[in-house]
Amino acid sequence: AQQYGMVLWDDVFKRVAADYPDVETESVLVDAMSAKFVLRPEDLSVVVASNLNADILSDLGSALAGSLGLAASANLNPERRFPSMFEPVHGSAPDIAGQGLANPIGAVGSAALMLDHFGLPEQAARLHRAIEATTAAGILTRDVGGTATTEDVVKALIDALND
Repeated sequence: AQQYGMVLWDDVFKRVAADYPDVETESVLVDAMSAKFVLRPEDLSVVVASNLNADILSDLGSALAGSLGLAASANLNPERRFPSMFEPVHGSAPDIAGQGLANPIGAVGSAALMLDHFGLPEQAARLHRAIEATTAAGILTRDVGGTATTEDVVKALIDALND
Protein backbone atom coordinates (compact mmCIF):
# COMPACT_ATOMS: atom_id res chain seq x y z
CA ALA A 1 0.00 0.00 0.00
CA GLN A 2 2.86 2.39 0.79
CA GLN A 3 4.11 2.33 -2.80
CA TYR A 4 0.74 3.70 -3.93
CA GLY A 5 -0.16 5.88 -0.96
CA MET A 6 3.14 7.70 -0.81
CA VAL A 7 3.18 8.29 -4.56
CA LEU A 8 -0.32 9.76 -4.26
CA TRP A 9 0.88 11.93 -1.33
CA ASP A 10 3.80 13.22 -3.43
CA ASP A 11 1.52 13.97 -6.39
CA VAL A 12 -1.02 15.84 -4.26
CA PHE A 13 1.77 17.77 -2.50
CA LYS A 14 3.12 18.96 -5.87
CA ARG A 15 -0.34 19.94 -7.11
CA VAL A 16 -1.22 21.87 -3.97
CA ALA A 17 2.21 23.54 -3.85
CA ALA A 18 1.62 24.81 -7.39
CA ASP A 19 -1.50 26.62 -6.12
CA TYR A 20 0.67 28.57 -3.63
CA PRO A 21 3.71 29.79 -5.57
CA ASP A 22 4.65 32.27 -2.81
CA VAL A 23 5.08 29.46 -0.26
CA GLU A 24 8.51 27.86 -0.22
CA THR A 25 8.19 24.06 -0.24
CA GLU A 26 10.59 21.17 -0.09
CA SER A 27 9.89 17.46 -0.37
CA VAL A 28 11.99 15.49 2.12
CA LEU A 29 11.92 11.78 2.97
CA VAL A 30 11.01 11.01 6.59
CA ASP A 31 14.47 9.69 7.47
CA ALA A 32 16.16 12.86 6.23
CA MET A 33 13.51 15.01 7.94
CA SER A 34 14.18 13.17 11.21
CA ALA A 35 17.84 14.14 10.87
CA LYS A 36 16.79 17.77 10.18
CA PHE A 37 14.68 17.77 13.34
CA VAL A 38 17.77 16.83 15.33
CA LEU A 39 20.53 18.68 13.48
CA ARG A 40 18.84 21.82 12.06
CA PRO A 41 15.47 22.43 13.77
CA GLU A 42 15.87 26.18 13.25
CA ASP A 43 15.44 25.57 9.50
CA LEU A 44 11.89 24.28 10.04
CA SER A 45 8.77 26.38 10.31
CA VAL A 46 5.91 24.12 9.21
CA VAL A 47 6.10 20.43 8.40
CA VAL A 48 3.31 18.83 6.38
CA ALA A 49 3.29 15.05 6.27
CA SER A 50 1.10 12.00 5.88
CA ASN A 51 -0.48 10.66 9.06
CA LEU A 52 2.13 7.93 9.55
CA ASN A 53 5.15 10.15 8.97
CA ALA A 54 3.67 13.11 10.85
CA ASP A 55 3.05 10.88 13.86
CA ILE A 56 6.70 9.82 13.87
CA LEU A 57 7.98 13.36 13.38
CA SER A 58 5.68 14.98 15.93
CA ASP A 59 6.75 12.46 18.57
CA LEU A 60 10.40 13.10 17.72
CA GLY A 61 9.97 16.87 17.77
CA SER A 62 8.16 16.94 21.09
CA ALA A 63 10.66 14.51 22.65
CA LEU A 64 13.46 16.83 21.52
CA ALA A 65 11.61 19.71 23.20
CA GLY A 66 11.60 17.76 26.45
CA SER A 67 8.44 15.65 26.53
CA LEU A 68 5.51 14.43 24.46
CA GLY A 69 3.36 16.15 27.08
CA LEU A 70 4.47 19.62 26.03
CA ALA A 71 3.59 19.59 22.35
CA ALA A 72 0.34 20.97 20.97
CA SER A 73 -0.83 20.13 17.47
CA ALA A 74 -3.31 21.33 14.91
CA ASN A 75 -4.55 19.57 11.81
CA LEU A 76 -5.80 22.59 9.90
CA ASN A 77 -8.13 22.95 6.98
CA PRO A 78 -7.00 26.43 5.89
CA GLU A 79 -9.98 26.87 3.55
CA ARG A 80 -12.25 26.07 6.52
CA ARG A 81 -14.43 23.85 4.33
CA PHE A 82 -13.98 21.01 6.82
CA PRO A 83 -13.38 21.05 10.58
CA SER A 84 -9.84 21.35 11.85
CA MET A 85 -8.64 19.20 14.74
CA PHE A 86 -6.60 20.27 17.76
CA GLU A 87 -4.99 17.84 20.18
CA PRO A 88 -1.86 17.29 22.22
CA VAL A 89 0.76 15.31 20.32
CA HIS A 90 0.63 12.57 22.96
CA GLY A 91 -3.03 11.87 22.18
CA SER A 92 -5.13 10.41 24.96
CA ALA A 93 -2.21 8.59 26.69
CA PRO A 94 -4.42 5.65 27.78
CA ASP A 95 -1.48 3.92 29.46
CA ILE A 96 -1.35 6.61 32.16
CA ALA A 97 -5.01 7.71 32.22
CA GLY A 98 -6.38 8.42 35.68
CA GLN A 99 -2.98 8.20 37.40
CA GLY A 100 -2.30 11.94 37.64
CA LEU A 101 0.81 11.57 35.47
CA ALA A 102 -0.32 13.15 32.20
CA ASN A 103 1.08 16.55 31.36
CA PRO A 104 -1.85 18.86 30.45
CA ILE A 105 0.37 21.53 28.83
CA GLY A 106 0.02 20.02 25.33
CA ALA A 107 -3.78 19.98 25.64
CA VAL A 108 -3.92 23.60 26.81
CA GLY A 109 -1.49 24.62 24.06
CA SER A 110 -3.75 22.87 21.56
CA ALA A 111 -6.68 24.89 22.87
CA ALA A 112 -4.61 28.05 22.28
CA LEU A 113 -3.99 26.96 18.68
CA MET A 114 -7.74 26.45 18.27
CA LEU A 115 -8.52 29.90 19.66
CA ASP A 116 -6.00 31.44 17.23
CA HIS A 117 -7.62 29.52 14.38
CA PHE A 118 -11.02 30.87 15.46
CA GLY A 119 -9.68 34.42 15.27
CA LEU A 120 -9.31 34.89 19.02
CA PRO A 121 -5.59 35.74 19.40
CA GLU A 122 -6.00 37.58 22.73
CA GLN A 123 -7.64 34.56 24.33
CA ALA A 124 -4.95 32.30 22.87
CA ALA A 125 -2.27 34.59 24.30
CA ARG A 126 -3.89 34.32 27.76
CA LEU A 127 -3.52 30.54 27.60
CA HIS A 128 0.11 30.87 26.50
CA ARG A 129 0.80 33.26 29.39
CA ALA A 130 -0.81 30.81 31.84
CA ILE A 131 1.43 28.03 30.51
CA GLU A 132 4.48 30.28 30.85
CA ALA A 133 3.56 31.35 34.40
CA THR A 134 2.90 27.78 35.51
CA THR A 135 6.10 26.36 34.09
CA ALA A 136 8.17 29.34 35.27
CA ALA A 137 6.86 28.71 38.79
CA GLY A 138 8.25 25.17 38.55
CA ILE A 139 4.87 23.46 38.65
CA LEU A 140 5.82 20.58 36.39
CA THR A 141 4.76 16.98 35.90
CA ARG A 142 7.24 14.10 36.20
CA ASP A 143 7.87 13.86 32.45
CA VAL A 144 9.73 17.19 32.61
CA GLY A 145 11.45 16.66 35.94
CA GLY A 146 8.77 17.91 38.30
CA THR A 147 6.68 16.33 41.03
CA ALA A 148 3.29 17.90 40.31
CA THR A 149 0.28 15.81 39.37
CA THR A 150 -1.93 16.52 36.39
CA GLU A 151 -4.42 18.12 38.77
CA ASP A 152 -1.72 20.33 40.33
CA VAL A 153 -0.73 21.69 36.92
CA VAL A 154 -4.36 22.24 35.89
CA LYS A 155 -5.03 24.15 39.13
CA ALA A 156 -1.95 26.31 38.55
CA LEU A 157 -3.04 27.02 34.97
CA ILE A 158 -6.49 28.06 36.14
CA ASP A 159 -5.01 30.22 38.90
CA ALA A 160 -2.74 31.90 36.32
CA LEU A 161 -5.74 32.56 34.09
CA ASN A 162 -7.57 34.16 37.02
CA ASP A 163 -4.67 36.49 37.90
